[in-house]
Amino acid sequence: MSARAPSLRLLANPVHLLSFGGGLGLAPVAPGTFGTLLGFPLAWALRALAAAAGAAAMWGLLALLFALATWCADRTARMLGSGDPGSIVCDEYLAFAALLLLVPAEPWTQAWAFLCFRLFDVTKPPPVGWADAHLHGGFGIMADDVLAAIWAAGLLYLLARLGMPGGPLV
Repeated sequence: MSARAPSLRLLANPVHLLSFGGGLGLAPVAPGTFGTLLGFPLAWALRALAAAAGAAAMWGLLALLFALATWCADRTARMLGSGDPGSIVCDEYLAFAALLLLVPAEPWTQAWAFLCFRLFDVTKPPPVGWADAHLHGGFGIMADDVLAAIWAAGLLYLLARLGMPGGPLV
């Protein structure tokens, strides 16, 4: 089966709308980077939820969004006839939003988080690359980005411990 190219008309379907990050995943270049940007407003909204209803509500909603996105990513990938099409970006924006919730809401820290996340999402160090190559379906689409976010969190922590001037977590 050959992979179908996604088109704007697919955004009429809520499953694909979520998978494509409202259309950011249809960017002609760097769709993963554009899709990751959606993590910023999502994290801000989740922080507002935590302030109003508590951290359990925030993490619970994020877990539900991950489950929904896993199902949507699987459906969209099957419809496109591809294992992990670059146009599916729900994995990027949800994993990145989770990363943002683990670091201070300071602009420099969040900018560093973006750069670190993209670094590990693109370079795919172990086990990110392994997950990308060996896990399939919606779970596989989501898993490598969660692992990239874990790598990014580790690097941000290390940079903070090293006291990098103007760096993350300050």
